[in-house]
Amino acid sequence: MPLIALTGGIASGKSTVARRLAELGAVVVDADALSREVVEPGEPALDAIRAAFGERVLQDDGRLDRPALGAIVFADPAARHRLNDIVHPAVVRRSHDLFRAAVERDPDGVVVYDVPLIDARGVGEFERIVVTDAPVETRVTRLVELRGMSEEDARARIASQLDDDARRALATDVIDTSGTLETTLAQTDDLWQRLRG
Repeated sequence: MPLIALTGGIASGKSTVARRLAELGAVVVDADALSREVVEPGEPALDAIRAAFGERVLQDDGRLDRPALGAIVFADPAARHRLNDIVHPAVVRRSHDLFRAAVERDPDGVVVYDVPLIDARGVGEFERIVVTDAPVETRVTRLVELRGMSEEDARARIASQLDDDARRALATDVIDTSGTLETTLAQTDDLWQRLRG
């Protein structure tokens, strides 16, 4: 079963490509969803986050206060690394469980790991690394217009991630998402044919 990493910076069209691959038959494992699951109340990662950042990052009901934590980690690279050191190992364990389950269900299927931080996982376990790519200005516009961020926040989020050149350097395949939706979907369909070929 091919294990494919799908990565790209924020607002680069990664979710669109992941949805299309799922429609075509891939098993998509979403790292962002897993990162939310592993910090639910009762999970060891949430306890570690509380120990590292204090009660100020928890809501009254004991759940993670994402905006409060985000305000800390997006303003402080050391804090972001500390958070990643807590959450990433938990996500890796959970993702490996899901990869194994997918192989058991369909040994000939394609598993796509939708992951924003490929540098955190390493590249050795993946047969291909697919990068969704769009210019920074396009991504800033998307974040402002579609997600309601301020331009300053959008640029800060983009700057906090792996540099686009470094991400492209890891790629075996690049999907240019700067054009129309139809063009992005056509490139994704072509990728699917290569994955199944």
